[in-house]
Amino acid sequence: MSKDDVIEAEGRVIEALPDAKFKVQLTNGHIITAYISGKLRMNYIRIIEGDGVKLEMSPYDLTKGRITWRSKN
Repeated sequence: MSKDDVIEAEGRVIEALPDAKFKVQLTNGHIITAYISGKLRMNYIRIIEGDGVKLEMSPYDLTKGRITWRSKN
């Protein structure tokens, strides 16, 4: 799957799970499980509950995603 095939969305972290995974509520109300992308992990970017995030999701499984950006608001 190429980078052009991903679906981008925004949401808010509602729960931190083990193994650096998070429950994220999207702006449309859906709740998905997301993990941290490699760049965020390499640069030690910490994500806590309440942070706004940008996600990438596969069109094949809309219940999982990858967090690519964190904003404090």
